Amino acid sequence: QVQLVESGGGLVQAGGSLRLSCAASGRTFTGYAMGWFRQAPGKEREFVAAMSWSGGMILYADSMKGRFIISRDNAKNTVYLQMNSLKPEDTAVYYCAARPGVVLTSGRYDYWGQGTQVTVSS
Repeated sequence: QVQLVESGGGLVQAGGSLRLSCAASGRTFTGYAMGWFRQAPGKEREFVAAMSWSGGMILYADSMKGRFIISRDNAKNTVYLQMNSLKPEDTAVYYCAARPGVVLTSGRYDYWGQGTQVTVSS
């Protein structure tokens, strides 16, 4: 069974940093783009960042660019999200996702994790 398991969330003060990890298993992910989305209470799911298999294409949402860094270790089937200069508005459940082929900013991904909570206090 395909599983994506996020970890690394928690409580952090504004201005702090967190590093999220997402470990994928259950299939070969060769050629798959992987990314991060988030959803705050009462809000729609929002694109955060995504990266192609090769690393040749990386996309960030405008509000995250310059603060967040996505990376991946294909040997470990793991994607990371380094989050710096965190703001209270970054508070959300963060989900990782995977899909074959091209990176998308929409939610059209085949596989999703169950999310990890990130709470940024002021």
